[in-house]
Amino acid sequence: MRQPSAIEPPRGGLSVGEQALQAQTALLPYALAAFGICLPAYVWAGSHAPNAAWMSVSFVIFAIGWGAFYAVVNWLKQPQAADPRRRARVQLMGGLIWAAAIAQIAAFAQGAGPFRESLLLAALGAAVVCVVFTAPWLPSLLIVAPAALAGPLIGLFSRTESRELAQISWGAVALALALGLVVNRILRRQFALAAEREVLMAERAEQAEAARRLARSKSDLVATLGDEIRNGLTGVAHVLAAASGRGGRAAPSRAQLSAALDAANDLLSVLETTLDAETAEAGRLTVRPQPVDVVGLVRDLALLARPQAAAKGLELRVHVAPELAATSGAAVADPVRSRQVLAGLIGNAVKFTVRGRVEVRVALNEAGRLAVEIVDTGPGLTDDELAVAFEPFQRVARTSAGTTGAGLGLTLARQLARLMGGDLRAHSALGVGSCFTLELPFDRHASAGPPLEAGPAKAERRRLRVLLAEDEALNAAMLRAHLEQLGHQVVHAASGQRAIELARVCDLDLMMIDARMPGLDGHETIGALRAMDGQAALTPIVALIGGDPDEARDCLAAGADALLRKPVTVPAVARAIAEALASEPAANDRVVA
Repeated sequence: MRQPSAIEPPRGGLSVGEQALQAQTALLPYALAAFGICLPAYVWAGSHAPNAAWMSVSFVIFAIGWGAFYAVVNWLKQPQAADPRRRARVQLMGGLIWAAAIAQIAAFAQGAGPFRESLLLAALGAAVVCVVFTAPWLPSLLIVAPAALAGPLIGLFSRTESRELAQISWGAVALALALGLVVNRILRRQFALAAEREVLMAERAEQAEAARRLARSKSDLVATLGDEIRNGLTGVAHVLAAASGRGGRAAPSRAQLSAALDAANDLLSVLETTLDAETAEAGRLTVRPQPVDVVGLVRDLALLARPQAAAKGLELRVHVAPELAATSGAAVADPVRSRQVLAGLIGNAVKFTVRGRVEVRVALNEAGRLAVEIVDTGPGLTDDELAVAFEPFQRVARTSAGTTGAGLGLTLARQLARLMGGDLRAHSALGVGSCFTLELPFDRHASAGPPLEAGPAKAERRRLRVLLAEDEALNAAMLRAHLEQLGHQVVHAASGQRAIELARVCDLDLMMIDARMPGLDGHETIGALRAMDGQAALTPIVALIGGDPDEARDCLAAGADALLRKPVTVPAVARAIAEALASEPAANDRVVA
């Protein structure tokens, strides 16, 4: 473990230097008392000196030093003394005050006649007391103690008649300094052990708090998913029971089927958001920054949201600042994640606004970053409600009643924005509306391609022959339906081994491999496909994963070009296919569709 610095405290505790200062501070009142007790003895001895005026002046200087030191001791009890550097300077100054007082006593003793040696020995004893009280803190011991000892020793060595006494005193002083250094070394080791113990305790407390946060997060996750899954599946089960004729129920109407589809889509959205949030919380969510046409992206998203806004009687506008339209360059962000964030913000504005309008403003701010403001005339939020809105698994009860969601959308959006080098800020006024601002880095020399399309239009431009390796029949049927809806031809394999056999004999444009299959796992199957001879080894591969980051890492390492997380939707399948077709083989930094 790294040794703590002399003054700067280690994480969670006091440094060795701070502990030494505290130990010396605890001894200072005793030093004050010791010099106070010495004062009468000094006055008595000095009263026998032939020069009474000089003795009076020395006494006054001693008293002034005692008073100044008393002020230092009182200052160390004040809040200003919390700064260790300031406290270190003040404690050194207090020690030097005593060193100066002892030096002037030694100077006075030189003219004290027969009491010269007695006063010099008394001054030397006071200097040794300084050695004792400066021992805990090494800088004080090395600076104050020699300064205090210098005066009496110089006085003793200055005259021939006291040379023998001076040599004896020098030996005693050397022994005192050696003992002071030994004591300081022992204390420093104790302080270092205490500092390490504080660091270990702080780390343990952080780990315990992280474990508590994880437990709360998992508990909130289970509670949220439990409610959303129960509510969504109850409606879907009711419609399916009616469709099957169970219980004598009539066939479901188109409105009931539409409601069941909405419930299923809401449930899929909740699951995807929750998985993304958990991945981001674990620090395993990755982004791939590249030039993005945010203006085109915003216009596409506004076009998709306009029917929902029109159904509620809302006006939805997009405003692009003229200076941005006249400026070359592009935002630098992950195209999929930036679309995800903007779609969530625009969708929230439309969902929570009852009347009025929603406006999306795109401009360059003063910092040279691209700012997308989503402004609505919704119910607005107080400062406390706005803080709650960004907390995971928290929803504002006043505004979210009757709406679905896990309370993770804004939390995830802010995490994604910061991962892309930007930020997400918000301000709101109760009863007036809210404004959410997404900031992204902007490069004036970058050139962005067309925005990533969310629907099946792009995928329909080319009919692909797709090998689907999925062992679960229900998932295979759903994926086949999505792929056929996009206009592709599907060949199904129920195992990884069967997928390898079909890849050898079929002319394929794309392969979709499930990460978990009996026999050969997904990454093993992908590795085997990449090891094949011929064109089959270069065929783009989409790995189907469940949400485990290890699955994603293993599949990418084996050679997958894109990832598609289950449960899947048609737009997600289209994005994954577009990503795989546009990627180099065995890319290691693909995003999850």
